[in-house]
Amino acid sequence: MKEIVVISGKGGTGKTSITASLAYLGADSMVIADCDVDAADMHLLMRPEAVSSEGFTSGVLAVIDQSRCIGCGRCAQACRYDAIPYRDGQYTVTPLDCEGCGYCARICPVGAISMVDQLVGEWYLSTTRTGASMVHARLGIGAENSGKLVAKVKNEAKQAAQEQGKQYVLVDGSPGIGCPVVSSLSGADFVVLVTEPTVSGLHDLQRVYQLVKRFQIPAGCIINKADLNGEVAAQIHDFLKNEQIVHIADLPYDEAFTRAMLEGKTIVEVSDNPIGEALSDSWLQIQTILGE
Repeated sequence: MKEIVVISGKGGTGKTSITASLAYLGADSMVIADCDVDAADMHLLMRPEAVSSEGFTSGVLAVIDQSRCIGCGRCAQACRYDAIPYRDGQYTVTPLDCEGCGYCARICPVGAISMVDQLVGEWYLSTTRTGASMVHARLGIGAENSGKLVAKVKNEAKQAAQEQGKQYVLVDGSPGIGCPVVSSLSGADFVVLVTEPTVSGLHDLQRVYQLVKRFQIPAGCIINKADLNGEVAAQIHDFLKNEQIVHIADLPYDEAFTRAMLEGKTIVEVSDNPIGEALSDSWLQIQTILGE
C-alpha cells in the first residue's frame, strides 16, 4: 500500500479540486483521507455518507465545581491567560481562553478545580459517491491540536485500506507548512505539490518543498492555471529542474473547472476539456512513479 499526499504552499491553488479528480480516477484502488481538518471541503465533491463516527478528544480544560468553590480567587489571580473571570458572583472558566496548563487546579486550596479531556472534534468513516471509502473529520470552533486529528484520520484511512486490500491512501493535506502539514507528510511515499504561476505561489512552493525535503519524500508538481503568467511559470519550471522535482503537468486555465464545481463534479467528469485529459495522464504518471 502506498500513501500519496497532495499539498500546496498556499490556499486557493486548486489543491482539493485536483485531489478529488485523482480520487475519482483511482476510486477502485484507494481510500481517501481528507486531512485538511481546519477547513475541510473535500466532501463537497465526494459527497460522503457516514458509515461510522467517533468523537475526538485532545488536551484538557479546567472545570470549577461551584459546590466546592469558596470564592477565594486564587485561580483567577494565577491564570496568566485571564481564563477565569468573576461573573454573577462566581469564578468560571472561559473555554476558549483556557490553555489547559492545570496550574489553577494545583493551587486551589479546596480541590474544586479538575482538568477534564476536551472533545474537540469528530472523525468519520464514509462511503463516497464513487464507491471509495473516505475518512474525514470536523474540528470544533476554536479547537486546537489539529495535527493530532490529522494523524488520527491518516491512521484510520490506512487501516481501512489494509482491511479493504486497496493499493493507495490518497491524502488531501492542509495548505502551508504548519503542524497539520507535518502530520500529513509523516509516512508518505509520494508528495504531489500543487502551485500556481504567481509570485506568492512560487515563494510558497519553495517554502513547502523545504519541508518535504526534510522528510526525504519524492515529490512531483502540478502547476495549475499555468498559462496565466508565462514568466513565473518558467521560474517554477527552473525550480523543479534544479530540485529534481518531477514535473507532472501544466494545467491551463479553463472555466470548465468552475462549471464542474458548480455541478458538484470533478473536472475529469466533464467531457472535452484539456484539464481532464492532463489529470488522467497525471494519475497514470503517479502510478508509474510508485511502481504500480
